[in-house]
Amino acid sequence: MHLDPENALEKTNKKFIERFTLMEHAALSKGKTLSEMNLEEMDTIWESIKKQKLQD
Repeated sequence: MHLDPENALEKTNKKFIERFTLMEHAALSKGKTLSEMNLEEMDTIWESIKKQKLQD
């Protein structure tokens, strides 16, 4: 595959940070913080963001 592991990891980290930040904003728009949400609520937001990003 000829991938540079360091670059691949950096790209993955950036994607995670971007999605997590969007997840925090989505929770706040619902009037909650992530710490107030259960795993199912957080997973729903995460999957929604993931789906949205794949369509972009």
